[in-house]
Amino acid sequence: MKPKYLVGMAIILVFIIFAVFNLKKSLTPYVSFSEAVKTDAVVQVKGVRVVGSEAFEPDNKLFRFKISDDHGKELEVVYHGVKPSNFEQATQVVVIGRYMSGKFEADQLLVKCPSKYQAEGA
Repeated sequence: MKPKYLVGMAIILVFIIFAVFNLKKSLTPYVSFSEAVKTDAVVQVKGVRVVGSEAFEPDNKLFRFKISDDHGKELEVVYHGVKPSNFEQATQVVVIGRYMSGKFEADQLLVKCPSKYQAEGA
């Protein structure tokens, strides 16, 4: 084989390896509350919002609330950002972040509201 073909294949191989490692790093798995407490990695946790547990500090842009899982276990969540406007209508909340210092520090919030998926006039 010609040297330029070998160099070209080596470059392609390096890009493929780089892409695989970055894709693996960007995947965030769903885990249970107990698994989230045990790991230091960034994970996704899904739960139902605990009504009345919300507290928003607009000056600090700090939003605290609790979610519960299917077994009734509760998890305190702290989100450094603005409270989503549709949070009160949420049936489920997905939080992405990591468990630190006795609470789940969320980097992202995904609010699932049933009204978004209902037909108009229903």
